[in-house]
Amino acid sequence: MKTLYLDCGMGAAGDMLASALFELLPDPDALLAELNALGIPGVRYARESACRCGITGTRLRVSVFGREEACDCPDGQAHIHDHEHDHGHDHGHDHDHDHGHEDHHEHSHTGLKEVESLVAGMAVGARVKENILSVYRAIAAAEGRVHGLPADRVHFHEVGSLDAVADITAVCLLIEKIAPDEVIASPVRTGYGQIRCAHGILPVPAPATAELLRGIPIYGGEFAGEMCTPTGAALLSHFVTRFGEMSIMATEAIGYGMGTREFPAANCVRAFLGETDGQGDCVTELCCNLDDMTGEEIGFATEALMNAGALDVYTVPVGMKKGRPGILLTVLCRQAAREETARLIFRYTDTLGIRERLCRRYRLDRREEIRHTPAGEVSVKISEGYGIRREKTGYEDAARLARERGISLREARKLLDSGAGADPGKK
Repeated sequence: MKTLYLDCGMGAAGDMLASALFELLPDPDALLAELNALGIPGVRYARESACRCGITGTRLRVSVFGREEACDCPDGQAHIHDHEHDHGHDHGHDHDHDHGHEDHHEHSHTGLKEVESLVAGMAVGARVKENILSVYRAIAAAEGRVHGLPADRVHFHEVGSLDAVADITAVCLLIEKIAPDEVIASPVRTGYGQIRCAHGILPVPAPATAELLRGIPIYGGEFAGEMCTPTGAALLSHFVTRFGEMSIMATEAIGYGMGTREFPAANCVRAFLGETDGQGDCVTELCCNLDDMTGEEIGFATEALMNAGALDVYTVPVGMKKGRPGILLTVLCRQAAREETARLIFRYTDTLGIRERLCRRYRLDRREEIRHTPAGEVSVKISEGYGIRREKTGYEDAARLARERGISLREARKLLDSGAGADPGKK
């Protein structure tokens, strides 16, 4: 199993993650050219070598209309860029937010709709675009919770949002190119203390960062200051499969993404790419007993939990106290999503309590292919591992053929598997 492990022992920021991933791939010049051809207005990527505590790595720098922005505003609904670049991880040009911005740096604001429009025009694939938007929406939702606003009313400083989008886009594109089967990360160092911004003095981790790190193992560490930024937290929350120790891995590549500030420890994110045996996959199992909900209500809750990203949801009939028949609801989810999943279980069911268990699982590697058949393009789900390989035609394609021919789903799958699906007379 191709596994990506992220060592966040010195925190995480968007450009640090991008820089570490950048080092994992061959042909850096071609990668840089591709990033600069994405079509983000005014954005230019550049890479440089940096050394921290005697270790050499990469800094992927972003300029917007020829300038690198770094404002003194670590948190705030209108300054996601400012927050991202004042943590000693990213760019080192500090200037007061009240100073005038010339030319392209006038103060205007964009919201999620403008960001979605910007992403729509990028020269990247649909999956990369969706990942970019998912990360950005998570940041907006976190900022909204902090400031008491719905996510669609959160606005971002224009240049700052371009800078943040540039970091997020780079990470999403590089993850797509690396294509890991699993992403694991260490517990995340946040730093401690307080940080000063234009709005006042805030605690570390800053409020939006703390929201984004819900359910993720974190610790302060011995270095004062902010070590994890909202963009870094959002990217980790979106891509990481689980947090914990590195699995047994045959390492193929190692990347060092350097921060700006000097610490007694090397200020970097390390990325390890290699092969694991697939046995380190852990999920959280959340269970509760239900005895006062109708079948329709339980079915609605099951569908809502699956749509929210649960790995699996199932029910088992059980006998409860006083002879009452009941239902055991079991939900499997990623470790990082357990708190949000528990919240949804409370929302959609009448349970008063939820039990939690960490499960290590063995699983086959899974992927999906599109194949051309006489019946048209068909999605095929492929599972393999432990000396086993299985293929199964996607439900929607098989169901479409079954409806068209007036046959059973099993017959439709047999036709597609045999390649005879185009013969309208064959049933």
